[in-house]
Amino acid sequence: MSQQIDTLAGFAANARWDAVPDAVRRHTKLVVLDTLGVMLAGADRPDVRRLHAQLAPAGASAGVTVIARGWPRCDVRTAALLNGISGRSIELCEGLRLVSGQPAIQILPGALAVAEQAQSSGAHFLSAFLAGYDIAARLCTAFKARPIAHQNGQAILLAAAATGAVLRGLDGEGISLAMRIAASLVLTPSYNNAVNGATALNVAGGMSSFAAALVPDLALAGFTAQPQAIEESLSQLVGDGFDPTHLTDELGTRWEITRNYFRLYACCNPIHPALDALQTVLGRLRPQAGEIEGIDVATYRFASVMRNPDPPNYFASKYSLPHVAAAMVLRGSASHAALGDDALQDPGIVALRHRVHVAEDPALSAMVPGDKPARVTVRLKDGRSDTEQVQSHRGDFKQPFAESEIREKFRELAGTVLTDRGVAAVEGAVDRCETWHNMDELFGLLRSHGRSL
Repeated sequence: MSQQIDTLAGFAANARWDAVPDAVRRHTKLVVLDTLGVMLAGADRPDVRRLHAQLAPAGASAGVTVIARGWPRCDVRTAALLNGISGRSIELCEGLRLVSGQPAIQILPGALAVAEQAQSSGAHFLSAFLAGYDIAARLCTAFKARPIAHQNGQAILLAAAATGAVLRGLDGEGISLAMRIAASLVLTPSYNNAVNGATALNVAGGMSSFAAALVPDLALAGFTAQPQAIEESLSQLVGDGFDPTHLTDELGTRWEITRNYFRLYACCNPIHPALDALQTVLGRLRPQAGEIEGIDVATYRFASVMRNPDPPNYFASKYSLPHVAAAMVLRGSASHAALGDDALQDPGIVALRHRVHVAEDPALSAMVPGDKPARVTVRLKDGRSDTEQVQSHRGDFKQPFAESEIREKFRELAGTVLTDRGVAAVEGAVDRCETWHNMDELFGLLRSHGRSL
């Protein structure tokens, strides 16, 4: 096995929350808060609620908590899976800015479930999550994914397994083994799921958290893995290359979680730059929808494929720039509430999205990944027009949102499942989560302040 993998495992095994710089601690807790809000709102999706009813029916008094209305309990692996699927279901999770990957939503659900089962302290939970996030970002950077492969359940699944192993008390050697065992579980989801509205993609995201709960048991039971399991899997089986050369650069001093992006728009991140530009133009022109002749979007290659004006369902709508742009015009935002199921059938949105034209500009594509640009022109029927170009979207580490914006997002999302008092209580609890004796301090609040079914 590579020395770099062992070094990452040792780093995770020896992680200590009190050794982390204050700014990194604050940012980590903000990521936890943001991701928890996304999980809470995602648990209220109709398909997710039906899955909860099948796999974690109400009434069980033992087991690990499922983050959903009624707070059902079930075995740790199922809870981790369900919580991960919930978080992936509304396309509002954070992610890596410089490479494709969404670590928190694939690691945190499993970390919460395993930590509850293991009666971990808040500080141990946080240090395990932070170390797992760092491993995820580094693996994603070293891994060359295949062109249409989505990152759900791929390199980050290994980091989720490492996080679970830390919480179960495995040492560096055991964590390295867990990661290598997990290499046999890596999935092959396609980006085509997204544009076709195939919510199986969300299951792939949830499987990373499932691995966080399963793989430590495999390692503790004596299962083994070949020394080069990770290198073989990521370079020859599910990917087109894995270069560990820089895997441990600045380990423990460069915290990858601080180079993430957050999102306020409830849609796929690559189309956010165009939405920022559109919002600016709309603010200057202030048009009514009926006054718009057309909206022309030029953007980089990856974002330009998200242009289906007739998304087949709610999930596909998150990957349709014409749909989201039309909703922004008609509803004033691209928030979770603005992009609900009803937006798909809104006559005004349906009509306008066919006047949104999206194309790649090779000059803009050449700026990626340092920048992720877009240019938007709104043309009005009276002959007026206006254009705005942005280099990258707001919300990344170059142009971060104010902390207050992230907190307001949490309150909106958590309020779908929690009472107002509960939202405030949970937010305050996450702010002090390093003081938790165990995870019951979070789950007790959730159970006490949930809205009725």
